Amino acid sequence: MTYQLHYWPTIQGRGEFVRLALEAAGVDYVDVARELPATGGGEAALMRRVRDPHNPFAPFAPPFLVHGDITVGQTAAILLYLGPRLHLVGESEEARIWTHQLQLTIADVVAEAHDTHHPVGIGLYYEDQQPEARRVAQSFRDERIPKFLGWFEQVLQRNPAGDTHLVGSALSYADLSLFQLVAGLQYAFPKATARALAKTPSVAKLHTNVARRQRVHEYLHSPRRIPFNEDGIFRRYSELDA
Repeated sequence: MTYQLHYWPTIQGRGEFVRLALEAAGVDYVDVARELPATGGGEAALMRRVRDPHNPFAPFAPPFLVHGDITVGQTAAILLYLGPRLHLVGESEEARIWTHQLQLTIADVVAEAHDTHHPVGIGLYYEDQQPEARRVAQSFRDERIPKFLGWFEQVLQRNPAGDTHLVGSALSYADLSLFQLVAGLQYAFPKATARALAKTPSVAKLHTNVARRQRVHEYLHSPRRIPFNEDGIFRRYSELDA
């Protein structure tokens, strides 16, 4: 069965963490909203799934994954489902729970990154909340980015299998997600992230190593990789990276 990813077609957002796992595993998948409506794709197809009154498991919002009769929403839950199927998680229960915990922590950072440019309300424009955004962004770049990346540095350093991966000795979806987190922070907060990475060399090395993996490298340089932009989670506003 082909995996069907449902996410907005013009941004990386939370769906990119799922795309990276699918791409790194080299499996067939359909990015539904990026397909032509004539072939059953487009945003209308995505919204039909969300609003389906006959689906007792309808997701709250994208991203969600459809795999046969199963629909899974929420990025961390999707990766929890995909991990063993794509061989991107260890076989033991301990490894699976630990990898899931790492993913949930990454989700926390992603939410905080989003709130730097929308601290008051998601329904307001950035321009309507700039003073608040400046205050939140200062705390995020000076305190939260170093704290989160510092914690992931500790995880890598304490891995009994070495500091190449977050869990065990093989690539996991947590590695891919940490790569994406760092890439997003580098786009949105290049100065602050450079300072933090200078103090977290294992995180920086993981980011470089993941980008060099053949399937990931090919994906990153393909049209399938949507460029970062100011409609996604990670947005570059120079005044927030003072």
